[in-house]
Amino acid sequence: MSFAVNPPPAVRSFPFSRSPIGRTPRVSMVVRSGAGVPIATAAALPILTKLQNDCATPLPVLRHVADAMATDMRAGLAVDGGSDLKMILSYVDSLPTGNERGLFYALDLGGTNFRVLRTQLGGKDDRVIATECDQVSIPQDLMFGTSEELFDFIASALAKFAQKEGGKFVLPDGRSRETGFTFSFPVKQTSIDSGILIKWTKGFAVSGTPGKDVVACLNEAMKRQGLDMRVSALVNDTVATLAGARYWDNDVMVAVILGTGTNACYVESVDAIPKLNGQKTTSGRTIVNTEWGAFSNGLPLTEFDREMDAESINPGEQLFEKTISGMYLGEIVRRILVRMAESGSLFGKHVPERLRTPFTLGTPNISSMQQDTSEDLEAVGSILYEATGVDSNLDARKMVVEVCDTIAKRGGRLAGAGIVGILQKMEEDSKGIVFRKRTVVAMDGGLYEHHPQYRRYLKDAVTELLGPELSNNVVIEHSKDGSGIGAALLAATNSIYEH
Repeated sequence: MSFAVNPPPAVRSFPFSRSPIGRTPRVSMVVRSGAGVPIATAAALPILTKLQNDCATPLPVLRHVADAMATDMRAGLAVDGGSDLKMILSYVDSLPTGNERGLFYALDLGGTNFRVLRTQLGGKDDRVIATECDQVSIPQDLMFGTSEELFDFIASALAKFAQKEGGKFVLPDGRSRETGFTFSFPVKQTSIDSGILIKWTKGFAVSGTPGKDVVACLNEAMKRQGLDMRVSALVNDTVATLAGARYWDNDVMVAVILGTGTNACYVESVDAIPKLNGQKTTSGRTIVNTEWGAFSNGLPLTEFDREMDAESINPGEQLFEKTISGMYLGEIVRRILVRMAESGSLFGKHVPERLRTPFTLGTPNISSMQQDTSEDLEAVGSILYEATGVDSNLDARKMVVEVCDTIAKRGGRLAGAGIVGILQKMEEDSKGIVFRKRTVVAMDGGLYEHHPQYRRYLKDAVTELLGPELSNNVVIEHSKDGSGIGAALLAATNSIYEH
């Protein structure tokens, strides 16, 4: 999953290099006192001070979030609708073993781009023989169009990709192509290869899809494109990420996506899921998709968060996602800067219209500005000008960096508390087993991958909550593009053909 907005060309720097201590030097004069600070900057200081207080995530706040996450998980497992967390059953009861063989595809739809992938699997000895992947941007109008238009566009791209098959990629005679379908929106799953869309998130508002089987929508579109392919597994991106990471590491128990949107899943014992009503699986375990973006209990929200939420397409919903994910961090910062510009004249008397335009400042911009360690904060000035039309002096840039760091710190630490909440729930049910051994959390998504400060704040929060001894057993690993290969692996695991 990637950010929705790229950094301006003048300052494009992904992947970023780190400063020796991994963060932009703090500017104490900005946050401690207005003495000696230019009038414009001093006038914005009260806004910054209140922001930092409202966004604060001391240990008691983190503990409350972690505890509330675990409590909401239990309520969601007890009965559908029992909490903000939907705790959706994935129907993935068996994870890849390494024995899988053959050619398998994956379609990964989870944000402003989607990916198509194919992989040739060679079993225990050869594992992944070869992989190819293409990424396709979704036109903005299709995010607000009809279901048929969106799925026809996706199926067309998949068909074009399949036509390029060759070389190391060989489909055995007599077989149809099979694909895993990673669909990273809330779905009421009814089997491993079917699921009803509950609602769109992440800025999508496609008509005609909610209440329908998304696999049926894709199958119909593939038929219209003349593509002979069947969906063997419908999964969420977190579920696919967990499967992809587990293929290489048996200690993976949790997967988290932090990109344009966010979500988490984990391996759960079926005995801990009351709403299964005694149903069993061959393994005794299954993967549960938490849909944690909807979590809202005890979050430290600001007036800027509330304003953004009120103007969103889903007011009052997905509050955790709106606080910690890549789609929203830059927009929160932009709104704060507008207030500072209007009330504190941070950028002079004139406020450029582009600064007033929603989502003109992207989360990659925030990350780039946090990593500018130059004395004059030249990159910060360049980003502000290229993205929003703002001319800034050094003192204004220092203030902007403080705002960026405040919002990124809150997001990273809350994400870390959410992870601990999941582990805490697992620990309690396993009677102390989880924290006593190596437990891996697989992470994917552009926000986690490309924002080192955010990543460090997340890990710091996990360490604070668990303490140094227990946190040593919790390994947070980056699983790059795990959801793509994971979906293909789950298609293989659930193939109609023998391996």
